[in-house]
Amino acid sequence: MGEADEIYVLDTGSTDDTVEKLRRRGICVTQEIIQPWRFDTARNRALALVPEDTDLCVSTDLDEVFRPGWRQLLEQVWTPALQQIYFRYTWNFLPDGSEGYVFWREKIHARHGFRWTHPVHEVLTYQGPGQPRSLCVEGIQLDHHPDPEKSRAQYLPLLELAVAEDPHDDRNRHYLGREYFYRGQWSSCIQTLQSHLRMPESQWADERCASLRYIAKSHQALGHSREALRYLLRACGEAPWLREPWVDLAVDCYQNGRWSGCLFACEQALAITRRPMSYISEADSWGSLPEDLAALACYHLGQMQNAAAYGLAAVKKSPSDERLKENLRWYEQALQG
Repeated sequence: MGEADEIYVLDTGSTDDTVEKLRRRGICVTQEIIQPWRFDTARNRALALVPEDTDLCVSTDLDEVFRPGWRQLLEQVWTPALQQIYFRYTWNFLPDGSEGYVFWREKIHARHGFRWTHPVHEVLTYQGPGQPRSLCVEGIQLDHHPDPEKSRAQYLPLLELAVAEDPHDDRNRHYLGREYFYRGQWSSCIQTLQSHLRMPESQWADERCASLRYIAKSHQALGHSREALRYLLRACGEAPWLREPWVDLAVDCYQNGRWSGCLFACEQALAITRRPMSYISEADSWGSLPEDLAALACYHLGQMQNAAAYGLAAVKKSPSDERLKENLRWYEQALQG
């Protein structure tokens, strides 16, 4: 954030020397304990620290870092007619340094007319009439470096509160079901996401597809293989333009030895070449996994030439993966007879 004119930080309870370090750098730090804790309240308190005559606000957390040059890009595109900017956001990085979840965020906005809503997974909500005048700006990149040791303990009660506060919000219902999945509460996940799918407000096919996939994986965990397959097929039908449901279906077919189905699902996934910039997009589906599964399926189907071709494509995407390289040698040997 060094390119900003002013930086304002709301410290909500750090116990190390964070505040002193920030103040030594000339940053304005306010300390406040938010009770009861909720993320939207904290962000609105932080927004209130910004002077009223500020033109543009950029909201980040301390574990998020803009790549250099973001201010120059903003100055090139921002006009008084605009109210909000969308930018590219990398939520996490994989062990090899490649990007994990990548999507667009909207946390650059005019000083007035916005407030944060929802206790967790908070969103920047426009308070004016209609929709805010926004622009997606290529080249502005914010990287998130999450602490892998950070607890998610507060997420579930806050999501349950969010659904209780606004039972018609389909996004919160989806997130609640997903949180049950993360915690291994399979039955609660299934029940919550089935209710999400029944909501009239649930209209975004990509998110509905994600709910179907979490239901399928919960059934897998419970040993309900037929139900799992049924929901995976529904997920593919809900959003056939996404790789993720096809890759999940391919994995299920691989695990159950359905090689023709595995190959078909991989082919459907690989035919999708444009990665969507939403939080639904998952790194595995855009890495070497589809090619790897396709190669394995072709091998079991006796299609050795195709197995070698897919195996080579998988190695090109993950050149340091020894298993993929060994598989490729095996396919090539089988092809030579």
